[in-house]
Amino acid sequence: MGIKGLQGFVQNSCSDVCSMVNLRTLANRYKSSNPGSTPTIVVDAMCCIRRWYTPNAWVHGGQWKEYLSSLQDFIAAFTAAGIHLVFIFDGTVEQKKRTEWVKRRLQNSREIAKIFHFIKANREQPGKNMFFIPSGLSTFSRYALKLLGQEVICSKVEGDYEVAEYGLQHKCLGILGEDSDYLIFNTVPYFSIGKLHLNSLNTVMYSRENLCGALGLHLTDLPLLACLLGNDIVPENVVEGFQRKCTERYPSHSTGSNQRAVVIQAVAAFIASLSQSQHCMSEVEEMLPHCFDKTMLYRGIKSYILPEQRSPWVSTQSQYSYPVPNPTESSVCQDKDIVQIAMDEHYKGNNSMICNVLCHGETECSNTLEDDSDTKIPGQALIYKLARQHIYAILLGTGTGSQHSCPVVKEWFVYPGNQLLQPDLVEAVPLSIPGGTPSARSLWLSVDPDIQKKRFYTCLSCFHAENAADELRALKEPHAAVCCLLIYLTLQVETLSLKDVEAFLAQVLCFGRKSVAQLKSLQLPYVDSRAVHLAYLFLRGLVTLMGANSACFYPFNMMELMPWNTFDGKLFHHKYLQCHGGCSTEELLEGDESLITLFKKLRSLICDVCAAQNRILQNPEIESEPASGTTGYSVRAEQKQFNCPYQHNRRTEWRGASRQRAHYQERNSYFNSSDEHVTRDRVWRSSGTPDRQYSNFSSENRSRSRGPRTRGHQFSNRWSQQ
Repeated sequence: MGIKGLQGFVQNSCSDVCSMVNLRTLANRYKSSNPGSTPTIVVDAMCCIRRWYTPNAWVHGGQWKEYLSSLQDFIAAFTAAGIHLVFIFDGTVEQKKRTEWVKRRLQNSREIAKIFHFIKANREQPGKNMFFIPSGLSTFSRYALKLLGQEVICSKVEGDYEVAEYGLQHKCLGILGEDSDYLIFNTVPYFSIGKLHLNSLNTVMYSRENLCGALGLHLTDLPLLACLLGNDIVPENVVEGFQRKCTERYPSHSTGSNQRAVVIQAVAAFIASLSQSQHCMSEVEEMLPHCFDKTMLYRGIKSYILPEQRSPWVSTQSQYSYPVPNPTESSVCQDKDIVQIAMDEHYKGNNSMICNVLCHGETECSNTLEDDSDTKIPGQALIYKLARQHIYAILLGTGTGSQHSCPVVKEWFVYPGNQLLQPDLVEAVPLSIPGGTPSARSLWLSVDPDIQKKRFYTCLSCFHAENAADELRALKEPHAAVCCLLIYLTLQVETLSLKDVEAFLAQVLCFGRKSVAQLKSLQLPYVDSRAVHLAYLFLRGLVTLMGANSACFYPFNMMELMPWNTFDGKLFHHKYLQCHGGCSTEELLEGDESLITLFKKLRSLICDVCAAQNRILQNPEIESEPASGTTGYSVRAEQKQFNCPYQHNRRTEWRGASRQRAHYQERNSYFNSSDEHVTRDRVWRSSGTPDRQYSNFSSENRSRSRGPRTRGHQFSNRWSQQ
């Protein structure tokens, strides 16, 4: 996250600190000096993902095939130069940085509100100055890099510390990132991702030695400088008074310096005036406010001290800031075997969401591009809350049955009205399935030949889709995943219409046959704010499904859940406009008879499962009006225009459960056929009926259990016997 203004200071006021270098040339020198060794650059992935996302379209939900292609190009450029890359992702948000994390989440919420205001006013994607990375980009990027054969690590501690430590320990060529903290760590050279020219591999290298020369400091002074300027541990506002005293004592004599440069130079001059000694810290403390927490300053300094390094500003008894934690000793989950397996998978970047739940009983989710003013669609954090509660029950158990024994997870989730003053305390909710909620141990360590069936069934039950287990296991995995999420969304979001479901289905079916070039060239007449909201709601659903898949020990191949196999933002937007514009099924599926047949079967499946839980999919009765001065979306030759973006053809509307159930018999015969769409090489086949759990989106308790409902189908209790 870095030190405010330091990166700009070295770029604008310290020309000797920045030098243009060629990474290919540096790699060749490294190989000459270290025969038999491969030059390695450790990449701070969280700094780079904004720059990796090169597709022009972003507001629609992400262009994931195009993104995968751009990552491929990035890796190929380094491979051609003989450079090995190691990618490190943040694996945790440490409590000492939670305040800064919250501050940035609230700022992001304000930025997102501006984005939706722009979309509604202009019906187009905002400019690059309002760019907001697609939801789940960091999670999906881990799997994209693994798919492309790269080494991926999730950090055990704060990500920038682990990047700096890895670079030093493995004698790397350097660090690639964009974080001024790398100017502070005494580690390998720091290269800028922001200044990188991929074709030539030219970029800027920052010199800590030259920075110290310009400021009159030693390398060991830089951690103290970072803290007194304000960083993620020492908030800038608590040292503003100290900084004013420094600027008064050491006024700038240079002309044209900006205020931040004046502050940096004055604080550096104060530090340079001190003798390097812990005893001189008393002079620093005298300059700080009386209410200042001195331990915060020492924690901040120690956060930059790498293993086997020392700081003259900290006592020798407490040099190390980041002893590697032993999660099995202090974890919330008492099953040490499960915790160890989860941590091993986590460090390799193989699982999603579950590690912090098992170890700390805590989890977080950043901002999502969702319209807070659209009260008809609750925040994604609230919509998927019940699914997460089921996941917590699998991971942590369901207690002893007493009121206060149920495990509780601290959730830091962004949603409308939540100021993140404290975490939400969210109870685990058991699955209402025969035999009760299976434990993580029973799902992860069982050697039962039918265990994969149980894993798949349990995963679906987190989304109330287990009564379609037989049908879903027969589908291709991306199609099964999308259907699972659409069932859950339909049950949780009352305003989700049949047209919305049809748009999602048409998108995933047509998506598999589209090339990167075709998706990139797809043109849209305008941007619809509700379609944007739904797209990002779906992406968060994919991340939640990945969490359930991890908790159930991978009944789905995780790679098959990735958006480059399931979702494209522009294509969904295109299908959404078509559906709400009243186009025919033939047009929606681009005249492909096999897709039309599959589309009708999947639509029938979703409608039947939801109807059995008393949720009847219908189309909206009242349509929204377009922005003034705009026209509708042409979906037919004879329909040149229409007056509202959500118009639909009511002659094709399904009018209730009786019409939906009429497809049931046809659906069963279809899913029992040997069609190529329903033949999967899987070993699981299951069925069962959980009780439906509805969500109540009040601020105190947004999900609650209800009693069992009549399903309309009878399911076996095979899992109660296992």
